[in-house]
Amino acid sequence: MEPKIVEREQIILVGFSFYGDPFAESGGWTEENEVGRLWQRFLAYWAENGDRVKHLRGGDLAYEVHIGGYEETDSMGHVEVFVGMEVTELEDVPVQLLVKVLPPTRYAVFTLRGEQITSDWPRMIYDEWLPGSGYKSARDYLIELYDQRFKGLENLLESELDIYVPVR
Repeated sequence: MEPKIVEREQIILVGFSFYGDPFAESGGWTEENEVGRLWQRFLAYWAENGDRVKHLRGGDLAYEVHIGGYEETDSMGHVEVFVGMEVTELEDVPVQLLVKVLPPTRYAVFTLRGEQITSDWPRMIYDEWLPGSGYKSARDYLIELYDQRFKGLENLLESELDIYVPVR
């Protein structure tokens, strides 16, 4: 699993967030865990109100950002998961939406295909690839970028997903 290295300018996202143990209610990769329910809530909101969001960039791109760095991340497995869409600027953002501004960063981009998407890819990236890569982790988050290549968990074998890992 070799990534490509890319530079990205600031990324401005609008969406919904969850903080806690995403597998407390339902373990594994399922639409019934907290992340799956977060997506369901966001997509329902977006279908009804997405036209209210101005300056949308890449209308077929959706972001899932996993944010660590909290004391509870290591001790209790709690993380913040943010799902949303990218905008080029903030103007009249509906009050229901949260905003995340990711700074300009260099990323190692890994493309996962089929069953790799539900594999233990974080271990492969952070424990295997990163130590021998010459790079270090640069920030306490990673991005899962969903586009038309992701066909859903029910069509996993035909799906692709990009993982953006901040590196320095």
